[in-house]
Amino acid sequence: MIREIIVVLVIGFLAWAYQATIPPPPKICGSPGGPAITGPRIKLRDGRHLAYKEHGLPKHLAKHKIIFFHGFGSSRHDEVVEELGIYIVSFDRPGYGESDPNPKRTIRSLALDTEELADQLGLGSKFYVVGSSMGGQTVWSCLKYIPYRLAGATLIAPVINYWWPGFPRNLSKKAYNLQLAQDQWALRLVTHPQIFSPQDRQILPKLAGRKRHKSQVLQQGVFESNHRDLMIGFGRWEFDPMDLQNPFPKGEGTVHIWHGDEDRLVPVILQPLHSGKTSMDSIS
Repeated sequence: MIREIIVVLVIGFLAWAYQATIPPPPKICGSPGGPAITGPRIKLRDGRHLAYKEHGLPKHLAKHKIIFFHGFGSSRHDEVVEELGIYIVSFDRPGYGESDPNPKRTIRSLALDTEELADQLGLGSKFYVVGSSMGGQTVWSCLKYIPYRLAGATLIAPVINYWWPGFPRNLSKKAYNLQLAQDQWALRLVTHPQIFSPQDRQILPKLAGRKRHKSQVLQQGVFESNHRDLMIGFGRWEFDPMDLQNPFPKGEGTVHIWHGDEDRLVPVILQPLHSGKTSMDSIS
């Protein structure tokens, strides 16, 4: 009798453990009981939808057309400029905001989504890409997989994958150890007061207006947004950015990396090495 009870308890525990490892299904926008669709979207060739938002000049009047990739825990509403005589389109990366999740998402698929968005919006044969924080990883993807479509690229404090093989182990370990203990465990690039520099704290109040869209960011479920973002961004990549070839061999474009010396969220110590070791002569 005792043996049978133990067997039942073990089976029950294993069943619970199995269920605990399965994330809840996402709440797809526009589905019964799911979040509402409030803005324009395109339909990709695989049936998924990408929600986007256009800023600045109408694209037919703008000389420069830019696609902006938002960071971790953000959305297409994360505007970077308002009126600079340019056209910018930002989109919710898969699983964020009102863009459908992509359970087959990879670093490569992000570049292909970008190319398809540009084609459906009629941005022409060449466009610029800008990525902030986690969005910078999508810029690396575009430089790898669709360099022929790029007029230029900019990375703003791009998040580093500490396990890229091109980094010397001792330096990547040093940068990793600069993170707060809780971020080292989960790599949850989240807002903890100690992680912001004095300059960051001065700017944060100016960004308060973005909070009105905060409820949309994770509305489809945290797994398909934040968790999958971390799994892809800090998992095994299909390529090492430091092995990239120059996408602009004739000097027809440039790649820029902007990073603050006192950035406590993404350590700057890896960026000079990163840009110094890559074979892309266009980086500045």
